[in-house]
This record gives sequence, C-alpha cells and structure tokens, in this order.
Amino acid sequence: MTRMHNPPHPGEVLREYLGDTTITEAAMKLGVNRVTLTRIVTGVSGISADMAYRLSAAFGTSAELWAGMQMQYDLWQAGKVKRPRIERMAA
Repeated sequence: MTRMHNPPHPGEVLREYLGDTTITEAAMKLGVNRVTLTRIVTGVSGISADMAYRLSAAFGTSAELWAGMQMQYDLWQAGKVKRPRIERMAA
C-alpha cells in the first residue's frame, strides 16, 4: 500500500460526513459521548476499531475505510519522529 503524503486526520473527513448534523445529535445516533466525538472531530483522539464499525453503520461505508484513514494518519505522524539507529535482526 502506498502511503498518502500528509494525510488528513480522519476527524476532518468525519466533519465533512456530518454536514449540518450537530456533534450532540451525531454522538447520540452513534451511541457515544459528545466529548468522545468532539475529540475525534478536532483531531485530539483517533478512531478506534469500535468507532470505525459505528461510523461504517452510520454512513454506509466500511470499517476498513475509517481504520485505514487512521492508520495512514498514524504512520505519517510516526514517520516524522526521529529515532535512534535500529539494528536489523535476523528472522
């Protein structure tokens, strides 16, 4: 899989899916706390596997879509971190 260049946080995409629906209304429909959904939409928290399934049911998408967006975002962020030299190990 090719990594997207600087992918958006999935919360940004979710914000577009929500349209004019309020966070409070969406949170009730998803069966989650308003604060939980706010943290995702603002990019403070990521999308868990459970949330990916909730979003897939709510929007008729796949859980893999949401989980994949989160993974791409996480990999991009992790790739920016400076690490010590890692020695290769034999398999």
